[in-house]
Amino acid sequence: MKNIAVIGAGTMGNGIAHVFAQSGFTVTLIDISAAALEKALATINRNLDRLVTKERITEADKAATLERLTTATDMSAGVSNADLVVEAATENVDLKLKIFQQLDAAAPASAILATNTSSISITKIAAVTERPTQVIGMHFMNPVPIMKLVEVIRGYATSDEVTTKIMALSKQLGKAPVEVNDYPGFVANRILMPMINEAIYTLFEGVAGVEEIDTVMKLGMAHPMGPLHLADFIGLDVCLSILRVLHDGFGNPKYAPCPLLVNMVMAGKKGIKSGEGFYTYGHGTKELIVADSFK
Repeated sequence: MKNIAVIGAGTMGNGIAHVFAQSGFTVTLIDISAAALEKALATINRNLDRLVTKERITEADKAATLERLTTATDMSAGVSNADLVVEAATENVDLKLKIFQQLDAAAPASAILATNTSSISITKIAAVTERPTQVIGMHFMNPVPIMKLVEVIRGYATSDEVTTKIMALSKQLGKAPVEVNDYPGFVANRILMPMINEAIYTLFEGVAGVEEIDTVMKLGMAHPMGPLHLADFIGLDVCLSILRVLHDGFGNPKYAPCPLLVNMVMAGKKGIKSGEGFYTYGHGTKELIVADSFK
């Protein structure tokens, strides 16, 4: 595989495009918004500059990486010669199903279609295509250029050959792939999201404050980031969406999202992306200041 198409120029999409291009692949980053593509390229450029400053790559490496990266607003044209398409659009099941129907019609018959979904069924996504054996999950972690893990998720029909190719490809990117099966939340979010949800319940029920909860988990459990801070970083809307997938998929009340999380998302308090969640971020993301609602 040489030609990679990435759908979606947001945080995950630009990170995925970055690592593929830096690893020597020809990459087309696709988004319906030209402004989003421009922003993504600026982000990739900044991230490459950091690597140059840290002497992890040279200026020549940076230039070569950017040369291998092109953008497109027309999805059909952008995937027309792709060997692999990685979809990294918003975590919305209807949107993803629509995209995969379009990809199936536009991408070469031999192309593998991957999704970066963090919770949605690979089997369900594959079922809207005529190539379910060639549909697989590649769940990268954020920030993509730094985090090593890739969850490689087999759908019900995903072939052994495709799984082997994606495992090997992930290693080419310098990642550590882990093969998992297709059940709601896979491994990472099936374990992580109930922990975050329980932390929100702990706040909701008045057991402790925001800083206290995060401090216990950082100092007591050696977590690099507290669960409420992590929820802000992921996006409270994304956390809510994943918990709903888990709740619907398993029918188990233990996955029901905390009412506080539901209310915060309805109020537009989505974490870092909106400037406020459990903490406020108008001053930047380095210094943690608890949101006024929780003081």
